[in-house]
Amino acid sequence: MPSADLSRLAALHGVATSYNPSPDRTVAASVTAVTRALAALGVDAGTPEAVRAALAAHERERAERLLPPTVVGRGTGVPPALAALPEGTRLLVRTEQGETRPSAENLPPGVHRVTATAPDGRTGEAHLIVAPPGLPAPPARSYGLLVQLYSLLSRRSWGMGDLADLGELADWAGRTLGAGFVQINPLHAAVPGPPTDPSPYRPSSRRFPDPVHLRIEDVPEFAYLSESESRGESEREGADAGGAEGRARLEGPLRRAAELREAVLDKGALIDRDAVWAAKKAALEAVVDEVPLGPGRLAAYRDFLAEQGQALEDHATWCALAEVHGPAWHTWPAPLRDPRSPGTARARRELAARVDFHSRLAWLTDTQLTAVQRTAREAGMPLGIVHDLAVGVHPEGSDAWAQQDTLAAGMSVGAPPDAFNARGQDWGLPPWRPDRLAACGYAPFRALLQALFRYAGALRIDHVMGLFRLWWVPRGLPPTEGTYVRYDAEAMLAVLVLEASRAGAVVIGEDLGTVEPGVRETLRERGVYGTSVLWFERDWEGDGRPLPPEAWRADCLATVTTHDLPPTASRLTGEHVGLRDGLGLLTRPLAEEHAEAAADTAEWLDLLTRLGLLHGHGTDGTVSTRADGTVSTRADGTAATEEEARIQAVHRYLLRTPARMIGVWLPDGVGDRRPQNLPGTWDQYPNWRLPVADAQGRPVSLEDLAASPRLRALLDVVRTRTDRPGGAEGAGGGSNTSTVDSADGADRANAPGRT
Repeated sequence: MPSADLSRLAALHGVATSYNPSPDRTVAASVTAVTRALAALGVDAGTPEAVRAALAAHERERAERLLPPTVVGRGTGVPPALAALPEGTRLLVRTEQGETRPSAENLPPGVHRVTATAPDGRTGEAHLIVAPPGLPAPPARSYGLLVQLYSLLSRRSWGMGDLADLGELADWAGRTLGAGFVQINPLHAAVPGPPTDPSPYRPSSRRFPDPVHLRIEDVPEFAYLSESESRGESEREGADAGGAEGRARLEGPLRRAAELREAVLDKGALIDRDAVWAAKKAALEAVVDEVPLGPGRLAAYRDFLAEQGQALEDHATWCALAEVHGPAWHTWPAPLRDPRSPGTARARRELAARVDFHSRLAWLTDTQLTAVQRTAREAGMPLGIVHDLAVGVHPEGSDAWAQQDTLAAGMSVGAPPDAFNARGQDWGLPPWRPDRLAACGYAPFRALLQALFRYAGALRIDHVMGLFRLWWVPRGLPPTEGTYVRYDAEAMLAVLVLEASRAGAVVIGEDLGTVEPGVRETLRERGVYGTSVLWFERDWEGDGRPLPPEAWRADCLATVTTHDLPPTASRLTGEHVGLRDGLGLLTRPLAEEHAEAAADTAEWLDLLTRLGLLHGHGTDGTVSTRADGTVSTRADGTAATEEEARIQAVHRYLLRTPARMIGVWLPDGVGDRRPQNLPGTWDQYPNWRLPVADAQGRPVSLEDLAASPRLRALLDVVRTRTDRPGGAEGAGGGSNTSTVDSADGADRANAPGRT
């Protein structure tokens, strides 16, 4: 047990000395966890004498300090920290907009600087973050598609889904089916392999996207290398001298792209990210080497370089150094481990061509991401693309190298032991130091959000509870030996609300699992939406039965499943239990697990039947199945199975809730059985490498998805109908009001938020 002095010192620095795995149980954090967390914050607590000295130093610093490093205000009132200053204190505020003011009242939103001078002569200077009180709600109730982009292959992709595929999906879903958004996995830059870590939640950089998602043919300069050999001689004379050589350099990558695409879509191969990147990288090198940028393109590229500044230079330098020394920067020659060392500056000059190449890729990816969001909005989507922000970065990646001064050395983010995982979790992601964030006015967090909001209509924040506190696990210790470290949630939320409001974007927090009391209420107050998954929405404090639809919260994205859960068909049939059993993941006998899963499904089917949502079922729950195994007919005249009816029914249930956003897991539309990620596995299961597939496990291309009667029937259940000028549903142009539509009048009548 931590001593009284150690507990007091820990509390002053936001380090917890205990945690609650359940409301009625408190577990003390170990002395080792507490002292090592304090050490990562620059506080020596290794001996009782060191603890007393640290307490005394902290008290002196607090007594002498007039202002904390960062002050936060909401709306137009005076920030509480400034209102509490001694009477007679003079203020000088230098606003982000370039004004100088003698008062902190009615300040515009932004990140300002404030200087205070107290009557006793003390002075202080601080960052002053002023944010709107909260974020507005999404423009109207809507539904959208959820998909892992890499899994969405078209017949034009290079072996994994890319940004052109995403644009095609958004264009089709927005114009034809009235979808309001498409939510995807994080597109952050990965740590290069081989093998590359396939998880999008352990990126090299969260600020810069991964160029593996580029559609090479959409890079404007590509056309000058890929011109047809059938052109006339006179036309070829005007081509660049390097055109023929460049086209020859493209032959291999184009051939390899076709092979990778065919292997995944037609031969059952897994997605091979490393092979895809090798082909794309070779093609991009040919384009960059052989085709110079035109004057306008060059000016745009230079503007991007200037705008991104040091952060992009660091990221591109890390990429260039990783090509020479490998991606594990802790093993690089000592001078290169410091991004600000003379040795790194010298290496950057020596590798200038490669630094420029990786900077160019960041620019090209940014332009295609921006174009995708524009396509989605032009297709009538009120939100467009919902991007995903991972909770942290890989310890050997670009951000960890460039931001060493703001990351906690020797610590990893995870989760404490709970009822679902007695050993806890270690995610291998270094956390931000809350003290260093405050000292720099949360500049890294602000820059990260600004980068993502460039091309996002909404942003999903993975493990949003991390804005309040994170479970820190000391290196070399099991997750059970960790402790919580608290962040200034007021400041973190102020930055989030400020940047999202500037971008006109919606924010969705992934708040599943154990959530500290008051967190959901605080997020709701700031306009941050939550995440509600059907299978988890039960009356946990009462009888444990499914939560009635009218009892759900409105400010959420409501879904049936997620990328970390079994697809709906697998859950309804119990196949997910067999999958976990085959991988040795069950903690109880197979029969017991099957019985529990079957009882859970039966309870939901009974509720769906009683509510009249399960078409093909009688009032007593029996199934009216035809001789051919079907239960109903789709709008196009084709037959629907009992499984489809059940999947449609759980989505009708979502429509009965007041949730303003309804998410449909795209693989559910074609009967996919395989989860994209199976927590608890590494190489035992092909996590993050599966294409969207049908009920038989056959890959389904984007073109086939768009033509699927089964998918169309499901989306017809949940679709948002957008009325347009002239009554032309699905046409381009400005949208007016939205209505939630479904297959029966009862659903329409009970759909909250209908206008």
